Amino acid sequence: MAVAIEATAKGNGGGGGRAGAGDASGTRKKKGPGPLATAYLVIYNVVMTAGWLVIAVGLVRAYLAKGSYHSLYYSIEKPLKFFQTGALLEVGIVPSSVVLTSFQVMSRVFLIWAVTHSVKEVQTEDSVLLFVIAWTITEIIRYSFYTFSLLNHLPYLIKWARYTLFIVLYPMGVSGELLTIYAALPFVRQAGLYSISLPNKYNFSFDYYAFLILIMISYIPLFPQLYFHMIHQRRKVLSHTEEHKKFE
Repeated sequence: MAVAIEATAKGNGGGGGRAGAGDASGTRKKKGPGPLATAYLVIYNVVMTAGWLVIAVGLVRAYLAKGSYHSLYYSIEKPLKFFQTGALLEVGIVPSSVVLTSFQVMSRVFLIWAVTHSVKEVQTEDSVLLFVIAWTITEIIRYSFYTFSLLNHLPYLIKWARYTLFIVLYPMGVSGELLTIYAALPFVRQAGLYSISLPNKYNFSFDYYAFLILIMISYIPLFPQLYFHMIHQRRKVLSHTEEHKKFE
């Protein structure tokens, strides 16, 4: 859901990712940020682009050193946690709803900390690498898109990549997320991780195992709707770009 959820961004000009820092490509013209806000957003997006590039380089270097794609998560675990958690800084500074943005960001943070970090056994699963690669490529493109948009110099290649590569990256990321949660289930159940059983003084119970299953089920109605919404947005945004080129 972390990848799929961020696909929705009605009014962000096509939603190639969640409405991120400095997204000013909306179908409705909105008042732009002031000079100080713009400077902050440019710096933030440059730092985040560089951070995800560090993760990408780390993956490549680890693969070349090991000669295998297994267990590459350990080579980028710290920067992945840092920069993905750093996305919390987007909450309240983006043009979309604070509630929506919070939910979108927290879905990834949840997968990183409450699943992958908490259930050590899944860290060697290939499914983790699947969503990490999808996230990394998506975020490099997304933050580059926001940076160049803020500077009013958006290369067509970056715009095209933002509204095209999701066709492969979103199903890839969602598959990795679901498989990772699924792999965590038996360990969560065995250890009773984050679960609260009765009786207790608060008269409250919580089954984290069942909670994870509910999260997996939520992908069924959400992902197709968001994915096809993005397909529609892609046609609108890229066709508009082509028409604009003809008039130039």
